Amino acid sequence: MSKRLNHKTPWYRLDLSAIVYPTLQRRNFSSVYRLSVILKEKVEPDLLQKAVDLTLPRFPTFKVAMRKGLFWRYLEPNDRPGPFVEPDIVNPCMPMFFQNSNRYLIRIYYYECRIALEVFHSLSDGGGALYLLRTMTAVYLRLKGYEIPDGHGVLALDEKPDPEELEDAYIRYASSRVRPPRSRDKTYRIRGTKEPFYTLNIINGVLQVSQVRAVSGKYQVSVTEYLNAVLLYALLEKQKADRVFRELPVSIAMPVNLRRFFPSKTLRNFITMVYPSIDPRMGDYTFEDIVVQVHHFMRYYINNKFLNADITTNAAVTRNPFIRVVPLFFKDFVVRQFYKRVQDRQSSAGLTNLGIIETPKEMKAYIERFDVLMGQPFSARTNCAVASYGDSLSISFASSIVEADVERLFFRKLVKDGIHVKIESNRKTG
Repeated sequence: MSKRLNHKTPWYRLDLSAIVYPTLQRRNFSSVYRLSVILKEKVEPDLLQKAVDLTLPRFPTFKVAMRKGLFWRYLEPNDRPGPFVEPDIVNPCMPMFFQNSNRYLIRIYYYECRIALEVFHSLSDGGGALYLLRTMTAVYLRLKGYEIPDGHGVLALDEKPDPEELEDAYIRYASSRVRPPRSRDKTYRIRGTKEPFYTLNIINGVLQVSQVRAVSGKYQVSVTEYLNAVLLYALLEKQKADRVFRELPVSIAMPVNLRRFFPSKTLRNFITMVYPSIDPRMGDYTFEDIVVQVHHFMRYYINNKFLNADITTNAAVTRNPFIRVVPLFFKDFVVRQFYKRVQDRQSSAGLTNLGIIETPKEMKAYIERFDVLMGQPFSARTNCAVASYGDSLSISFASSIVEADVERLFFRKLVKDGIHVKIESNRKTG
């Protein structure tokens, strides 16, 4: 929620998720993700810049700069010129340095028919940033002369932000009386050749939603469950091919959009992580075995009671009186060590699914699809991101290693199941 600094300047405390990302930021790691909309006409940069200028004031938690206090970082309004639209680059999601680009923590790029929004994760998760991208795109289309109404993810520019849009929803809903235990098992890590700084390899598959639904329906699971199972299958096959001395569990870090379970309009971070996994030390798993296990995992862990307990565990950190008065540099050190030794070891890959993206029906005539990109992983692994619009389903992998074995195994499995996949990539061929 908005507070007062020196009774003059509004500012925002970092939410529970946001606290981590500035701590982990470094030259070879970026807490930046990308949302893109692919239009059916080439983008006009001048009109896009006007759309950005008109839209951003409606989103005060994105029009901010990062500041460092003695005990915590915080966000304050940024009235500097910008952000300025730029031609797109080969390696997206570059690290953001808080002093650059007039201190803005978002970037807007264009290329051919694509508008891309990059966001430093302390501002928002993908669900919140999607409102900014949809509204900005709607304003851009209006400037081109098209009639686009508000609603269905497009916010009205002449309305003041709802207070809920600005809230730290974690604090509002963290009320469980018990904290669930968390696994500290070491998981399989992908072996590969590290790319030079800063190279992000992207492989994007475009599929038909109808085909994926038909296949997942045959397995009697949701699309998200099916895609998680395919990725776990690919990771298991990769570990076998590595001929490791000792097999380890394979695990996926999957964000859950908490707005589905706790009513909130927040445009800030409101996610938590779950970790569907398979342990090959228990025996051989067929793909059908994997699907069943993922399905039951999701049903058991993804419910409002377990998720409430999980976010209560996270909230306990900031509520601790001792931690509150510990200097920021010490907090940063502890968080970095915990993430390296515990959090990052819990997963072999990441997978996020934004789900079905809605827009006003009047926009559908001008939009081909939406893409999402998680950005560079913290360690040598691959991150997978999924978005659906109409009958178009986009699956994007991002990694900082040369080999694309996991991605290849993933898409081959989809094709084997009868799903047509169109592959796009920024990788050099030949």
